Amino acid sequence: MSEVADVEEIEIADDVQAPVALVEFEKIADKVAPTNDLLSSTESVVGSGVSGRGAEARAVMVRDFGGTKQSEAAVAMALKWIANHQNNDGSWSFDHSLNGQRCNCSKPGSLKTSMNGATAMALLPFLGAGNTHKKGAYKKQVEAGLYYLTRAIKVKGATGDLTDPGGRLYSHGLAAITLCEAFAMTKDRQLMAPAQMSLNFIVYAQDPVGGGWRYTPKQAGDTSVVGWQLMALKSGHMGYLQVPPATIQGCYKFLDSVAANSGATYGYTTPGAGQATTAVGLLCRMYMGWKKEEPALQRGVDQLAKWGPSKGNMYYNYYATQVMRHTGGKRWDVWNKELRDYLVVSQEKGNGHSSGSWTIGSDHGARSGGRLYTTTLATMILEVYYRHMPIYASQAAEDEFPL
Repeated sequence: MSEVADVEEIEIADDVQAPVALVEFEKIADKVAPTNDLLSSTESVVGSGVSGRGAEARAVMVRDFGGTKQSEAAVAMALKWIANHQNNDGSWSFDHSLNGQRCNCSKPGSLKTSMNGATAMALLPFLGAGNTHKKGAYKKQVEAGLYYLTRAIKVKGATGDLTDPGGRLYSHGLAAITLCEAFAMTKDRQLMAPAQMSLNFIVYAQDPVGGGWRYTPKQAGDTSVVGWQLMALKSGHMGYLQVPPATIQGCYKFLDSVAANSGATYGYTTPGAGQATTAVGLLCRMYMGWKKEEPALQRGVDQLAKWGPSKGNMYYNYYATQVMRHTGGKRWDVWNKELRDYLVVSQEKGNGHSSGSWTIGSDHGARSGGRLYTTTLATMILEVYYRHMPIYASQAAEDEFPL
């Protein structure tokens, strides 16, 4: 059985007081989110899509689904690097040179005004490894990051806007995923309103004609932005937050508009067969109810297997790895071994400040998001064994979207 490597707890600035911001939202929680007995404790949600993140379940799933001691050690090193690059206010920046600390890490990202998106991407690997603001070696870092995000929310009625100048709806979708996952993992009532309000903003921002999302509210959609918004809605649904069926039905309409090859491949804003957009489209279809035996899904997975993992595009790898892992079989075994071992070998090692990070890739995302972007995606890829429970398993039925 694989073991989780020990990591050193990293201290953050003493002036960060995360509970203060969260309590402010608790005052309006009953007005914007459902109240039920799921909110009566702060233990993990048993049986939900995130229940594999607990220590015991995680070890079993690493063993059963293709992880190794080396891949878990890489995750531990990456979390330490991410923690070391947190800003004193609890945020992260894609341009890690802005954090006011001595940092000689190369390849900072060019996005300097996407703090919400960067903070969300940094928090997701911690949550994926079972760290919350309630428990874990990095609970202080998670607490400070959640504090930053809740402070950044622009409240507009029952909606909470987390767009920022650099990432726009990309940033909002990522931040909404983070808040919803943290709520699903802890059932902390103080997170209920921020999480639900972030979902409400996604509902508001959906294109009323085509059913998608893009950079700004109501804009005709693209597959990349749609993927993050749908993942946020799914995360919220797993936490028993409100997700309107009409919003999901709109997603169906959008995906149909960009599907090609009878649903096996997907384009960006029109029908096509891009590698990353195909992976996003297929994962969205799976989360929206496609069965494992769906012919279009199987043909799409065959296409991903033919393309194989990328040595440079972690965004494509992130989505495609989830598709391959959930469908399983020999295609997953081949994919997993190639990408897992590549990431373990390509991670920076040693005693330097960059140890634990990755800089592979030269795609637009890697240039804009830099070392932090690449490292967070690579880490979540190596967490794929336990970040989410298998879609095609008996326990997943309760997490299906209401339609």
